Amino acid sequence: MAIFLTKQSKVIVQGMTGSEGMKHTQRMLASGTNIVGGVNPRKAGTEVEFPGDVTVPVFGTVAEAMAATGADVSVLFVPPAFTKSAVMEAVDAGMPLAVIITEGVPVADTAEFFTYAQAKGTRLIGPNCPGLITPGESNVGITPASITGPGRIGLVSKSGTLTYQMLFELREIGFSTAVGIGGDPIVGTTHIDCLEAFQNDPDTDAIVMIGEIGGDAEERAAAYIKDHVTKPVVGYVAGFEAPEGKTMGHAGAIVSGSAGTAQAKKEALEAAGVKVGKTPSETASLMREILS
Repeated sequence: MAIFLTKQSKVIVQGMTGSEGMKHTQRMLASGTNIVGGVNPRKAGTEVEFPGDVTVPVFGTVAEAMAATGADVSVLFVPPAFTKSAVMEAVDAGMPLAVIITEGVPVADTAEFFTYAQAKGTRLIGPNCPGLITPGESNVGITPASITGPGRIGLVSKSGTLTYQMLFELREIGFSTAVGIGGDPIVGTTHIDCLEAFQNDPDTDAIVMIGEIGGDAEERAAAYIKDHVTKPVVGYVAGFEAPEGKTMGHAGAIVSGSAGTAQAKKEALEAAGVKVGKTPSETASLMREILS
């Protein structure tokens, strides 16, 4: 059991024939992902050979790829200028899940395609995210599959690199699914969406939630945990040492006054019964204590 992504998921790659698409398609295939097609209008009808005697067909549109393969997940390695149209195409085709890896997507574009996807019933993950992985089953995005293993922890994270660190730190226990939701001001899937899914997943026993300074997503997640989540949750908030008033690397990491600071988020989470580590390693130790 997992959330959003299983061994049965049939994945297409929008932008597969570009340099990033090719590199990460090869890595996804190597980790067991069932990639059934790529999409590039200029290369429709061709095939791409990958190591291990794997041949992946290229289709002209998402709709054609879905009709031919039954695909139910799309992962996008598309430049920012073309991301909106690529997402809209996936949504119009009725794709249930679209995972947008691209960094630097204009927020106005994200607002537009997110609203459109919500109305049409497509779940988006990202943009500006590492994707999601169900270890040992499927890996959609850029997460290194070799750093972790299957288990019963659910992970939701704003940060890509901290996702990788937590997967590695708790690799001996393992994960049901890890979702990197992205750090932009607007993202398609939130902490709360993942918390709800992990709460309802019988094979997830505990949850790690990673946030960062800026915005109020973690405070809203804390309120949701207090009212709806019965499984143990541990948290980490990146940015305790961030200088006040400074905009950090992620577009979403903007602090105003006390709202959005790491301390404010930590206090909100602890008030909801979440144990919060001061470092990723301390957070992993808290999870080990809970599960032991």
